[in-house]
Amino acid sequence: MEHNTADLTNIELNDLHLINILLCYLLYRIKEPVTPDALYDIAVSTGIINYFYYQDSLDFLTKNGSLELKPDKKGKACYMLTPQGELCALRLKQYVPKIFRDKLVLAALRYIARQKYENEVRITYEPMDKGYYVHLRCLDTGDDLLDMKMFAPDLRQAKLLGERIMKNPLGFYGKILDIALQNEEEPYDLSDN
Repeated sequence: MEHNTADLTNIELNDLHLINILLCYLLYRIKEPVTPDALYDIAVSTGIINYFYYQDSLDFLTKNGSLELKPDKKGKACYMLTPQGELCALRLKQYVPKIFRDKLVLAALRYIARQKYENEVRITYEPMDKGYYVHLRCLDTGDDLLDMKMFAPDLRQAKLLGERIMKNPLGFYGKILDIALQNEEEPYDLSDN
């Protein structure tokens, strides 16, 4: 029986062994410690792993020494992959279908980027008489690199604009700089003088 890839995107893993491998692989791929809240958001919010299997997997992986919950450089408790967990990720990753690995790693990369952006970009929505301002600030060590307001006719559209900017705020900022640096005076037609 042939499976359609679109059908697999909504399937939830219910094999604890595969979930154990998948969580080890996730931590191996992102190569950085992850707080319990962040790991939960990444793993459960994708819809691939349900809460109960997730909890069972974390219990198993910490008891068998594949994961450790230790403070990171800033003192926050984070899950870190041990050498045993790394071996699990490398040797057994092929047992988990690629679509699940891809979906979970992509969710993690987006989550991490979003967290970084939220530290560097501030977006607020300021009500006006006839709409909203989307107030965007791009920060660099406390200084504003960019501070601008854009008009939106209502809060829904203002939030949509803010969400689109947050998908890639550095790209947005770069495009504004490119436009500003390449902006030229409009040519005038003097041919009939």
